Amino acid sequence: MNEIKILWVDDEIDMLKPHILFLEKKNYKVTTANNGQDGLDLFEQENFDIVFLDENMPGLSGLETLTMMKEKKSSVPVIMITKSEEEYIMEDAIGSKIADYLIKPVNPNQILLSLKKNLDHSRLVSSKTTLDYQKEFRKIAIDMGMVNSWEEWIDMYKRLIFWELELENIEDQSMVEILESQKVEANSQFGKFIEKNYEDWFDPKEKDKPVLSHNLFRELVVPELKKKEPILFVVIDNLRYDQWKAFESVVSNHYKLEKEAPFYSILPTATQYARNAIFSGLTPLEMEKKYPQYWKNDVEEGGKNLFEAEFLTEQLRRLGLTGLKQEYYKITNFKDGKKLVDNFKGLKDNDLTTIVYNFVDMLSHAKTEMDVVKELLLMIRRIVHLL
Repeated sequence: MNEIKILWVDDEIDMLKPHILFLEKKNYKVTTANNGQDGLDLFEQENFDIVFLDENMPGLSGLETLTMMKEKKSSVPVIMITKSEEEYIMEDAIGSKIADYLIKPVNPNQILLSLKKNLDHSRLVSSKTTLDYQKEFRKIAIDMGMVNSWEEWIDMYKRLIFWELELENIEDQSMVEILESQKVEANSQFGKFIEKNYEDWFDPKEKDKPVLSHNLFRELVVPELKKKEPILFVVIDNLRYDQWKAFESVVSNHYKLEKEAPFYSILPTATQYARNAIFSGLTPLEMEKKYPQYWKNDVEEGGKNLFEAEFLTEQLRRLGLTGLKQEYYKITNFKDGKKLVDNFKGLKDNDLTTIVYNFVDMLSHAKTEMDVVKELLLMIRRIVHLL
């Protein structure tokens, strides 16, 4: 491997000679300084991979030296070493974005472990992830051939998404290519499963079937409404499961996720059919028959989802929930989202507040997909902060 360059700053550096010799035998190059100012001078002159920094030194303290180092080269990891276990020192050091914190006396193995954790972290994680997926690959391939229910396909999809996220940043791209081939095979097998079973799911006598778009509200939202607690119903158009996993932690900081309840979209999955089905509680044929004033066929001009609020009101009426205080909002850009957040406290007395975040429309107007995800995260973070 390339030689790793370490800067070690400690006013008792002579007493650490055994540790330095230990690291040099492990092919690390160690440069030393016995005060903060000399350490800063060396830090500016050379490019070090990592710094060990004593907290308690005469002259410039470790924390002062740390602050100056971060101002000059913020990306270089700094490991703070101290005799003190006082909480405020730890908090100051952590607040200054140290990479690790060790309490004296340290032994050589502690030093080595901290180096590996901070310098070899990406390589070690990549290697372990690759090895784990190699073990899982064969099991996924075998299980895929045996999947025979809608519940098992949900589990298989989650497994593939898990490995897609795990392999996202590994160095061995051949593993990513292997996963992609498994996803292609899964899509093929799932397509055959849908062809065989989809029609049966619309048979009223069929008991073993998933929640579909047109019964999602009745099956998953209405039971919550009956608890007589305010409900925030957020529909994010065209959001993939992997994208949800990317910002799930933001929501989890404010809410405890009690359960995930996947559902199957009706076909076609286009907004006109699947999303309108969520709000109307009806299949497309039923929507066209019952509410021709709200329904537009493919050949007709105009937006295909302009009456979601009306569809939802009609569904609530059919479900006997006409006494609810409810409001509907559609967010198609960041300005709309900000306006809603600014006035969100005024919605606290609603029984049901529905927010549609029109992901497709935003993508069509955004510079990159990441811009959209950032706007979505910001809006959600502000909303959950207000709730």
